[in-house]
Amino acid sequence: MEKEPAVSTLNAGFKNSFATLPKKFYEPITPETVHDPVLQKYNWKLGRELGFNFTQETPELTDCLAGNLIFADSTPVAMAYAGHQFGRFVPQLGDGRAILLGEKITPDGKRVDVQLKGSGRTRFSRGGDGKSPLGPVIREYIVSEAMHALGVPTTRALAIVSTGERILREDGIHPGGVMTRVASGFVRVGSFEYFAARGDEAAIGELADYVIARHYPEILETKDRYRQFFSSVATRQARLVAKWMQLGFIHGVMNTDNTSISGETIDYGPCAFMDYYDPNMVFSSIDTMGRYRYANQGAIMKWNLHALGICLQALLGKTDEEAMDVIDATLTAFEQEFLHAQKVGLLKKIGIEKPGDQDFSLLGELLALMQSQKTDFTLTFRYLADQITDGSTMTPQFQKLFKAPDAISAWLESWRKRLAQENSPDVIQAKMNRINPLFIPRNHRIHKAIADAEARDDFSQVHLLTALYENPFTEQPKFTDYAQAPADEERVTRTFCGT
Repeated sequence: MEKEPAVSTLNAGFKNSFATLPKKFYEPITPETVHDPVLQKYNWKLGRELGFNFTQETPELTDCLAGNLIFADSTPVAMAYAGHQFGRFVPQLGDGRAILLGEKITPDGKRVDVQLKGSGRTRFSRGGDGKSPLGPVIREYIVSEAMHALGVPTTRALAIVSTGERILREDGIHPGGVMTRVASGFVRVGSFEYFAARGDEAAIGELADYVIARHYPEILETKDRYRQFFSSVATRQARLVAKWMQLGFIHGVMNTDNTSISGETIDYGPCAFMDYYDPNMVFSSIDTMGRYRYANQGAIMKWNLHALGICLQALLGKTDEEAMDVIDATLTAFEQEFLHAQKVGLLKKIGIEKPGDQDFSLLGELLALMQSQKTDFTLTFRYLADQITDGSTMTPQFQKLFKAPDAISAWLESWRKRLAQENSPDVIQAKMNRINPLFIPRNHRIHKAIADAEARDDFSQVHLLTALYENPFTEQPKFTDYAQAPADEERVTRTFCGT
């Protein structure tokens, strides 16, 4: 029997257009209560941007963000979806530990969804406890906010609540946490797969119409809007993954249920940024075959889009053959867009904005040197900007990146000659420093922040890192050490989901 929710007096200004869909799309649900919630982090800046009128931490606000109370205008639901997990189809997944509180219309007219993650069992929990350890909550908060500052489309983090609970996982017992996160929307490729698995073509059409109206309103009145929808999703995903790779980001678990239809990065489980460059880098402890390795992310997104196309088949053509032609053409366009965005983005990182065919060879030579020398991905690009005007010398911090610095000398000479065709050195350097970050969420820094919070209830590193990563392209002399790559003994080589 469903329990009656305890309702707060706080009004968040929520709507919930998703809850107007038939109930086969979701389960009405009340979050589980926790016995000792503490609001450890609230993103006041984001809250103001979203139009929330909360001005201070109060016990009532903490209870709402913990799930002990429901905002007065909230209609909480758990969303249904399926998914391919590491290539294997699971027909029912859904929000097993997340609850959509409602939809917020921001002061500038945008619509975003607000969700609790780690808030207890739903009918989609599949025997799980629906809870989250504190560590994954901290990781997602830090990394998602850093990604936003880095210019990558992403879900956002509004709050961290520690629950006072002890959460049992395979590797031991951990403190519990609840995260409040925000997205343009939480519909996934797996949302369509859920109804395709049930042969419910009407539901697929209804969901497509909802998503088009919500996220792609510019195509509402166009001819063949479903084809336009599929193409638009593919374009957003191509550009998204290219942005990931230009930053050395590895999502770690690119299942179709973790692929957002709105084109945002979602579900930061075992994610990580590369330290030294290796195209086959894998961090996720569950990705034993390297399916979601750094260099394979474009191919995997194409695979995921194929799965979406199959779900939309009846909407894309009058016959299966016609629909498959549309799917094939869209996936070809995706691949072209991704490769173009990836190459052009990487060339901009080395100061080239008007690329020619030979520039791709120049870029390839640099990446090969970075791989053979195991240079730090982020710092190689960042410190490269300082080499434009140094003649035949290298700055000490750039030189230190290479085990054999002489290996890069000839390349630098070719690169400087090529840049002479672009712009003045000062202009190029300034542009490079605006797109090549100095600070990224280093795995060992996040690991320490989590360890301090779990072991000693010390969130000082969480606060420091979130503040630091708000300005990832800016020199911050007090925190120079935080820009540096980890020492060998500090390296984190495996990351975990936390489910």
